[in-house]
Amino acid sequence: MTRPTPPKPPSRPDKVSLWRYVRLFRQDILSAQPQKLYRARMAEFRTPFFRSFMINEPSLVKTVLNERPDDFPKSDRVREGLAPLLGNSVFVTNGEVWKRQRRIIDPAFEGGRLKETFPAMWQATEAALARLATRADGAPIEIEAETSHAAADVIFRTLFSIPIEHEIAAGVFEEFRTYQRTQPLVNLAAFLPIPRWMPRLHARRTRASAESIRKLIARLTEARQQEITEGRAPDDLATKIMTTRDPVTGDVFEPAEMVDQVAIFFLAGHETSASALAWALYLLAIYPEVQDRVAAEALNGIDPATPTFSMVSRLSFTRDVFREVLRLYPPVPMMVRQATCPETFRGRDVPRGSQIVVSPWHLHRTPRLWDDPDGFDPDRWKTENGKQCQRDAYIPFSSGARVCTGAGFAMIEGALLLAMIVRRFRIEPVEGREPVPVAHLTVRARDGIWLRLTPR
Repeated sequence: MTRPTPPKPPSRPDKVSLWRYVRLFRQDILSAQPQKLYRARMAEFRTPFFRSFMINEPSLVKTVLNERPDDFPKSDRVREGLAPLLGNSVFVTNGEVWKRQRRIIDPAFEGGRLKETFPAMWQATEAALARLATRADGAPIEIEAETSHAAADVIFRTLFSIPIEHEIAAGVFEEFRTYQRTQPLVNLAAFLPIPRWMPRLHARRTRASAESIRKLIARLTEARQQEITEGRAPDDLATKIMTTRDPVTGDVFEPAEMVDQVAIFFLAGHETSASALAWALYLLAIYPEVQDRVAAEALNGIDPATPTFSMVSRLSFTRDVFREVLRLYPPVPMMVRQATCPETFRGRDVPRGSQIVVSPWHLHRTPRLWDDPDGFDPDRWKTENGKQCQRDAYIPFSSGARVCTGAGFAMIEGALLLAMIVRRFRIEPVEGREPVPVAHLTVRARDGIWLRLTPR
């Protein structure tokens, strides 16, 4: 029997016009790239306005992300499309502003704090299982909608100690779904040298959704600040972040700054987790033998009657499955940095101001680095090739100073939800509905991911 191949988007022809590339890029960043990028160590792309270099060599990636991050800050072009929602959040800032933000945020996601979030994460998992149980009759389910609901619930319970059913949490979730549908990956200003003072042409619905989300988040942060002042705030992530002082300046986040940070926590923590979990469930559906191994591990390692944080350590194979899903479908497929001074990469001049693109999507699928790069093999992480690539060519959460502060949180959440869903339900694909990966805010499926669930 032929093993199925995980879905992969088609590549564009090697040569297209700039404007054709812009149109393709705005529709889907993945299929806008040529096949040869999977083999390239470095590729250059020239426009009349800027030069871009995609680096697909581990040593260059380490130079940019790990060894000299201050010389390669985040490109301002990344900010163009996300500014209405994210403001001046840690995701888009650079320099001393970013360093100050990370000094305040990082303590909330340290190992000991993650253990404290587990009860809220478990409650969100139980709620997700209850919702899925009402639909586990074998009829087709669009699973991305369900994983989005579950991931949003995790965020609100761990951040603000409220379930997704809370009025404001539900409002943010619904508005964010509108934002997703109206927000292209790249604003036109990311391609053109438009002055900073000139208004950005974001769609009216995009701007309206972003404004609504930020107003709702402001209500949550204002209420939490009042609870902190009165000494009755719950000991969750929001309280920790809002009461942590910068060890250098002694400052805490101002209310407007906290709105920016909560917006990125929701975007990054909800959107990326939902994407990865949906792809994980699909891959388990088309690889039933792997699904059975995850179910057996969950049955042996998890006792729902007495849930404890230590249970997660018993899900080693499930974590490898989730790790493999993040390799094949990294939620953020490309990261853009900017050269602050002239460079030379692989004997080629890289002018100051050039865009440096680091692509987890391509790096994770490079044939000269990975064995069977397009295949789904959770056991690869036990092989020498897998261990070497994990050290040198695996960056689903970025790397270096700007590594995602919530990476540990995401791995716990992903393994727990995946294990518990498969423990409870058998998952099968829907014939004729193979998903096609596309990249908008994250790597999602063009027409959703359709599965059938039945009780085990």
